[in-house]
Amino acid sequence: MRRLLAILLPGLLLLTACGGGEPAAPEPTSQSAGETAKLDSLKLTENGDKKAPGVEFTKPLEIKEPTVKVVTEGDGDRVKANQIASISIVALSGKDGSTLEDTFPKDPEELELTDKLKTESPVIYNAFVGAKVGSQLALAVPGAAAAEGTEAQPTQLLVVKVLSAKDAPKVLDKPEGEAVTPPAGLPTVKDNDKGIPEITTAGVAAPTALVSQDLIKGTGPAVKETDTLTVNYVGATLAEGKVFDSSFDRGEKATFPLTGVIKGWTQGLAGKTVGSRVLLVIPKDLAYGDAGQGDAKGDLVFVVDILGVK
Repeated sequence: MRRLLAILLPGLLLLTACGGGEPAAPEPTSQSAGETAKLDSLKLTENGDKKAPGVEFTKPLEIKEPTVKVVTEGDGDRVKANQIASISIVALSGKDGSTLEDTFPKDPEELELTDKLKTESPVIYNAFVGAKVGSQLALAVPGAAAAEGTEAQPTQLLVVKVLSAKDAPKVLDKPEGEAVTPPAGLPTVKDNDKGIPEITTAGVAAPTALVSQDLIKGTGPAVKETDTLTVNYVGATLAEGKVFDSSFDRGEKATFPLTGVIKGWTQGLAGKTVGSRVLLVIPKDLAYGDAGQGDAKGDLVFVVDILGVK
């Protein structure tokens, strides 16, 4: 979803203003919203697989209100709530029709049709949920006014094709699997009365290498370094046992690409299975070093519950 975030997400969030006060129907169908008449001249011409459609429209396109319009309806199954839609996008300048970005030749983007998106941008949610696979949608985002010393940004037109849809991977509420007895000499972990793991590090020697020890062996798919994980975790310093970070305390699971974290996490969680609870003892050179990041300094200990992967 990296390219999608850069190209589409700003428009998605702006579109909240178009329909934030309109409740979604119990069974939403693909809906248009905004200044749709401004897109009446829009015509699309198919150019084959992995190629963006030809796009014609009256120029310049200028809108004041974020707009979404269903241009052509596909003949596939309807996209459902909580599914992941695979999409391709071509972004054009509303001023002259020049191409700003084209993801059609690349791997499809993924748009998660979650309750969060429904809350943040109901217009976008309702445009995609109920759309048939193969449909093409137009999204027009108003240009930005000129700041001092800069030029005004023209309206941006995005044409999005829905390529497929699939159910989102299941995310567990807690670890599921077989308990594993760890070897002696590692930090100990026990759940408190709220079910939050507590780490005790007293008497544990500094690690000479990364330790990645299952406490619960999950039965789900194995994690790859390129995956994005959903987890709950607690992190503490090894020397003092001081907790410096906890998703449990925030009351919200964390989701992140495994390539975007410290090396101790990337190396220690790759190959583990969904449903597992993993104890990581991470030497400082695979964490944040002696300088640290906030209170996370030196050798670190984490308990990580792997609850989902995609």
